Amino acid sequence: MPPSPSHGKICYVELPAVDIASSAHFYRDVFGWKLRTRGDGHTAFDDATGQVSGTWVSGRPAGDQPGGTVTQPIGADAPEITARFRDPGGNVIGLYQEPAER
Repeated sequence: MPPSPSHGKICYVELPAVDIASSAHFYRDVFGWKLRTRGDGHTAFDDATGQVSGTWVSGRPAGDQPGGTVTQPIGADAPEITARFRDPGGNVIGLYQEPAER
């Protein structure tokens, strides 16, 4: 079964950054991401395909013990479907999944 908005497709990503402006410009220049300012003032992006969006977050330094572990299980931000995990490089990444159509 191919990914869909409600099963396996990433549509939103939170990227940790020490310097958000620098990271935003890097991704814009390298990947062609469109930058924008959200209503809450945070810098956000839309990827070149228009299928993935997200934001940069500060205060999530890379861990000193890389892992591949869940740091916030699904349900903590209910009713939104979100989760966070630490990747093998130690970065904590936030994910959002669109709810299934009813």
